[in-house]
Amino acid sequence: MAHHIFQLESDLQNIPEAAPKASRSFSLSEKLARYGSSALSGVEHLRLLVGKDSIADALLRHFGSLKALSRASFKELRQFLPKGKAEAVMAALSISNVADAEHALSAPLNSAEAIYRANLDMKGFHQEVVRVVLLDAHNRCITKVDIARGTVNESLASPREIFRPAIVHWAYGFVLVHNHPSGNTNHSKADLQITKRVAAAAQILQINFLDHVIVGRGFFNFQEAGLL
Repeated sequence: MAHHIFQLESDLQNIPEAAPKASRSFSLSEKLARYGSSALSGVEHLRLLVGKDSIADALLRHFGSLKALSRASFKELRQFLPKGKAEAVMAALSISNVADAEHALSAPLNSAEAIYRANLDMKGFHQEVVRVVLLDAHNRCITKVDIARGTVNESLASPREIFRPAIVHWAYGFVLVHNHPSGNTNHSKADLQITKRVAAAAQILQINFLDHVIVGRGFFNFQEAGLL
């Protein structure tokens, strides 16, 4: 008698159903411990950081997204969080840019992109900041000095303030960097004027003015644009 691989329907009905596998939902802490941070969504990271799902959800509703939240001021965060938690959220949301900037400083800053990456922390600033990046003869960073803070739309920096740290640290050269809080990297008339003033002074002082970089959503640099 032939052996049939396929059983009759009546036979199949008599086979007991396999018991469903027990499923377990892990807490965020357990999920993090078992699978690592890559297994968590951005919202889940925020919930762990804040400690209360309701507050994390309220933050996202108010700001609209994690990216918008990352640009929130300390005063804005304090509307939802106690002082310590607000400080922790600000630090956590900016630490990636800070880490990338520190890593970039380990190599020579010999291109506009390298300079941009070494100053990624400026993307989180809520005011316009002018920074002088001092370099040695091998284009390695000696130090970075923030010399001026302005309003959201403008900043003021005199050549005297720009050259003082370069002279004090005996820098071979320097790069001028400033951020646009709006994210727009288009240069303004004032940006071009200060670039030309600094370039003229650098020739007199015989200090190498290597570039002027605007940090925003990406970057703009005056050297490659032929404006320096």
